[in-house]
Amino acid sequence: MNWLHLVSYFFGGACLANTIPHLVSGLRGEPFQTPFAKPPGEGLSSSTVNVLWGFFNLVVVYLLVCRVGEFSLLDKGDVAALGFGALALSLFCARQFGQFHGGNTPTGS
Repeated sequence: MNWLHLVSYFFGGACLANTIPHLVSGLRGEPFQTPFAKPPGEGLSSSTVNVLWGFFNLVVVYLLVCRVGEFSLLDKGDVAALGFGALALSLFCARQFGQFHGGNTPTGS
């Protein structure tokens, strides 16, 4: 097992996690933060920009996971690298964007 392939799968998992909120927001017609907003990562981008950014991330996932090495869903190392990448970026995004949407300080009922 080539460790560079695992690094590629880790970043592929991170991009896969990043694809989801942008595509969902865009498909729902809602604005969401992107690197193209002003200020970057804080301001909101249009739903169209989010769909384009989500699909770009999906292309990157394809390149990192399907075109590097021989990714296999039956290989625990491959799946773990992809999963840890997705988890790492998901936790980062939860903290980063939670400050804008109230996710870091939920109110109890």
